[in-house]
Amino acid sequence: MPLYRLTVLVQSAWANLTRTLWWTPVFKGRVHQVGRGFYLYGGMPYVSGPVALSFGDNCRVSGHTTFSGRTCSPTTPQLIVGSNIDIGWQTTIAVGTKVVIGDNVRIAGRAFLAGYPGHPVNAADRAAGLPELDEQVGDIVLENDVWLATGVSVMAGVTIGEGTIVAAGSVVTHDLPPFVVAGGVPAKVIRPLSDKEKGQ
Repeated sequence: MPLYRLTVLVQSAWANLTRTLWWTPVFKGRVHQVGRGFYLYGGMPYVSGPVALSFGDNCRVSGHTTFSGRTCSPTTPQLIVGSNIDIGWQTTIAVGTKVVIGDNVRIAGRAFLAGYPGHPVNAADRAAGLPELDEQVGDIVLENDVWLATGVSVMAGVTIGEGTIVAAGSVVTHDLPPFVVAGGVPAKVIRPLSDKEKGQ
């Protein structure tokens, strides 16, 4: 038992030291804008492609996150993250043109925001290594207070309304209204949130 406690203590101290003195400053060097209280844990996210990253205040981001930008975009893809945000373990945010995440959003582990697919639909074009077409790309917007549970995928062109909760494993292919619980493949509205659940 003492050896276990010592191991946990050393691991925790080392994780905090590397987070504070190495991973966070290095990642901030890749970020366009970052607010106060940024908290990076578990290493450093993987960033690929030409994506501009902006974070508000008090954002907590897993080091096992991937941020990617569409390489053939005519303009720099933008990820705009609000304040008081959680982005969980093994989440991927693929920015085609723009992904906007409002304030107080919670994104659980293994979520996928797919702003672009990475390949064209046409098989011959795929075999030739051509990129996806512009019509396959779209903005994604998560309005304030949205909660994506574990393993949720959100497709290009989707807006999820304020306060909406999306159940684990769902695939969101169309816009969802505010203040509902949604789920399924494809995701559909299950029920509205009560006034108590909305905090009213």
